[in-house]
Amino acid sequence: QAGKAFRKFLPLFDRVLVERCAAETVTKGGIMIPEKSQGKVLQATVVAVGSGSKGKNGEIQPVSVKVGEKVLLPEYGGTKIVLEDKDYYLFRDGDILGKYLD
Repeated sequence: QAGKAFRKFLPLFDRVLVERCAAETVTKGGIMIPEKSQGKVLQATVVAVGSGSKGKNGEIQPVSVKVGEKVLLPEYGGTKIVLEDKDYYLFRDGDILGKYLD
């Protein structure tokens, strides 16, 4: 699922690279929502993950999410990264609030 841009960028340690889902622009009733009234989208798709962080005993603890999973992000935080004219965000594994199950 990772595109060409991710061959040039790989998160390190316990970092997770995500792409936020698009904000809803139309309500269920068909009313257009202005851009200023749209809330911040907290759902994202994981596009790349690091190898994990080192524990106290030196063993590597793997990241808790996998590429392709949908996750819930905190309202604030993350580092914005632009790759091939698309916005992505880099979070620590511990900052991700949860993941959606299918």
